[in-house]
Amino acid sequence: MDLCRFHYCLSRLIFISGIVFPVMVASIGVNYGQIANNLPLPENVVPLVKSIGATKVKLYDADPRVLQAFANTGVEFIVGLGNDLLSKMKDVDKAQTWVKTNVQAYLPATKITSIFVGNEVLTFNDTTLTGCLLPAMQSVHTALVNLGLDKQVSVTTAHSLAILETSYPPSSGAFRRDLTSCITPILNFHSKTGSPFLINAYPYFAYKASPKQVSLDFVLFQQNQGIIDPSTNLHYDNMLFAQIDAVYAALAALGYKKLPVHISETGWPSKGDEDEAGATPDNAKKYNGNLMKLMSQKKGTPMKPDSDLNIYVFAMFNENMKPGPTSERNYGLFKPDGTPVYSLGIASSNSTFSNTTSFGGSSGSSDTPTSSQGSSSTGYLTISSATTKGYPLVGPVSFFFMFMIKLLL
Repeated sequence: MDLCRFHYCLSRLIFISGIVFPVMVASIGVNYGQIANNLPLPENVVPLVKSIGATKVKLYDADPRVLQAFANTGVEFIVGLGNDLLSKMKDVDKAQTWVKTNVQAYLPATKITSIFVGNEVLTFNDTTLTGCLLPAMQSVHTALVNLGLDKQVSVTTAHSLAILETSYPPSSGAFRRDLTSCITPILNFHSKTGSPFLINAYPYFAYKASPKQVSLDFVLFQQNQGIIDPSTNLHYDNMLFAQIDAVYAALAALGYKKLPVHISETGWPSKGDEDEAGATPDNAKKYNGNLMKLMSQKKGTPMKPDSDLNIYVFAMFNENMKPGPTSERNYGLFKPDGTPVYSLGIASSNSTFSNTTSFGGSSGSSDTPTSSQGSSSTGYLTISSATTKGYPLVGPVSFFFMFMIKLLL
């Protein structure tokens, strides 16, 4: 790695061209994946996170190097407990050992606020894994209670948008009937413990599947005529907000109107294969930049205008060892050397950096990041693959396509 170029790029981030939204992008979150062998050292990632105004980071494990590097920075963390550990976490003693090692050991210096137990488990169609999910969540929560940490650290899990059977109109959003018996007790857990409902939503896949029918402006938050929900008369000018409100409607249909919905993953690739329409730097810049601008306006969705938008952009870096199509390795805001993949055109309150700081080279990570025992998440490697990310095209998007083809052509 060219260390001088890394240092120079980092110190110049505040001069990124384009519209500037100072301070206001305070609530943005970012996913920090590490399926790569050329990423910068975690301590060098801290100023990069701050350069985009992010105050929240989501990890797919509990990498001690990262948690130590972000100590005393004020950045909030969601740490992940991988799908491969769910069966073990049904045992409260094992869950408590995991929490002590991977969470309690870093508090309060590192601001860990949540643990997400499993990623997109319900759409793996693995009954054994599904059966482990809620018991694992309950055990981890019990461990937090036993350690006196349950008031500061919540327990949740992340779902694919494919858990929806219907998403159009948004007010008719409904969960898949075959998953209702699994989802309802999980929702009851959220309600009792006060934890948010996490969903991974990618409008990109709707456009990729039917680029001639789906309005690019609608999925990129660009100016467009939008759509009207005929049941509520609410106007939607972007697909992501329509997807979020479909989830809210699905929750309400099961009697959980007050559960908060957080978007644990959303993003747009800057590069793809020939059959991956729309995967360009310009589109990625528009999607993520416009999304951050919307969040800075402190507005909610049409159905929940007063609710905070808690959204985690996917992802911090391009990850060169992820399997699948080219797009899978090109969701990053940054290249491994610390240079932006494209200009977001934003600045934050943390917009000054010392020009004398020394930045190290590659962290030397292998297929999976070095972490404490039991903290790795092999689920992330699979979950982020094209096969699973494509789940939102099943069910929810098909309904959405019919509506958009009618109104947006």
